[in-house]
Order: sequence, then structure tokens, then C-alpha cells
Amino acid sequence: MNQTSKLLTQLKHIGTQSDEEIQLAKVALILGALDHPDTDLDTYQNYLTILKQEAANSGERIGSLRAQVTFINQLIYKTHGYKGEIKDYENPANANILEVIDKKTGLPVSIGILYIHAARSASYNVTGLAFPGHFLLRLTDGAERIIIDPFHEGQSLDAGHLRNLLKQFVGVDAELSPKHYAPVGNREILLRLQNNLKTRALRNNELNRAAQVLERMVLFAPSVASVWHELGVLSAQIGKLRQATASLEKFLALEPFGEERKAAESLLKKIRASLN
Repeated sequence: MNQTSKLLTQLKHIGTQSDEEIQLAKVALILGALDHPDTDLDTYQNYLTILKQEAANSGERIGSLRAQVTFINQLIYKTHGYKGEIKDYENPANANILEVIDKKTGLPVSIGILYIHAARSASYNVTGLAFPGHFLLRLTDGAERIIIDPFHEGQSLDAGHLRNLLKQFVGVDAELSPKHYAPVGNREILLRLQNNLKTRALRNNELNRAAQVLERMVLFAPSVASVWHELGVLSAQIGKLRQATASLEKFLALEPFGEERKAAESLLKKIRASLN
């Protein structure tokens, strides 16, 4: 079994795990290595171990939530030198955790994954949020909460900041609602990371690359109907009709209701007719 096959097998196993069992940063390494199959992952795994030890050794004794945020900010942005990639934001490398570790720049979600890894290593309560367009994090201690922007050196965001950010990404008429503060699980964070690669591939009309990313996504998130739907539609576009059939059948099994069901059934019917 070659390295790529081993990595895909690991992803498939992760698809059987509960969300709590998923080791976020380590799975991000696997996803990154699929685009660099000759890379020695041990170097990057050792780096995550060092980051974990640094966070745990110095961070677990810190009490207040504000001090916890200050500590992780110092560790990620000063000690390790991470910063948001502004000039070359659209570069797919910014969504590959291996390259992010190498060059110390990345997207909100890729830097956010490393931030979560460090914060959880220090036993802090941290989660990603379902904020549209720009990945944010929330640290919690009892009733106290702080929302931070991992792209801008862990800047704390109040309601005014969040409202302005939402309008920037959604539109001037957008208003904050509870759904924007909703926590997301590890699997959803990884999907968001990979969606960056998929979106950039589609924007560049690299349909086979986009399908490849979706094929990886369904391995670690096999119960997410929308990903199967995307893979089915895209597979039909590029002529991979048997994969399209299997993907749409999986989508229909997971999504017994919904607006997209009729369109998926119609597409599946056309594909089956063309295969007969």
C-alpha cells in the first residue's frame, strides 16, 4: 500500500469516529499530506507535540479567561510567529496545514486549528464558531466568553466588531443572530478547511481537483448529506457517472426531505438512463 492509500485509509477510519474522538490538528496533517505524499509526517507530528507540551507546561496554571487568551496569543503569534496571510490570501497553500506550519502564515481556519490545538492542550475550553466567511473562535470559562479572530493575532471581538465583520462578508443588511455564534465540531472545522480548497478549485475551473477534495471530505464526514450531493453533481459534470450515481444515492439516503432532493432524483434518473 502506497502512502496516499494509507492516508486515505486513515481518513476513512476517522469517518467512523465520534466528533469528540477526532484529533483536529492531526487530521489536518493527513489532509495536507495527501497533496504532499512524499513528505515525512513525523516532522510535523513532532511539531504538534512540541506545541502541545509548551501549551500544557506553561498554560495549565493560568486561571482567568483573559489571561488564557493572552497566553495562547503569545504562544501562537509571538513565540511561533503565525500571522494571517493577507497578500496571497487566495493561494491554496494557505489551507494546507503542512505549508502553514512551514511558512507560518495561513487562513483563519488553518491558523485557528493550530490555536485550538494549543488551547486544548492547556485544558482551555475553546471551540470554532459558525460565523460566515471568516472563521472565529470562542474561549469560555463558566459564564465568561471571549470571541477571538485567529487571523488577526487573536484579536478579541465585541458585538460591534462582529456586526461589522458580518456586514463585510454577508452584506450591509445582515444582522447578528444566535446562529452566527453557534459552536461547530471538529468535523465541521475540517470540512470548512477543505471547502477553501474546493472553492478555489471551482473558481479556477479545476473541476477534477474540486472532485478530488470532495472525495476526501466524504471519507471523514460520511454522514454529511450536502457533501455527497456536491460530489454527485460534480462527478456527473466531469463524466464520472458511476461515482455520481453512488454519491447521489448516498445523498438521497441521508436526506429524505429537502429542497435539493427532487433535483438529485432527476439527475440520478438521467445518469442511470445513460448507463443502460
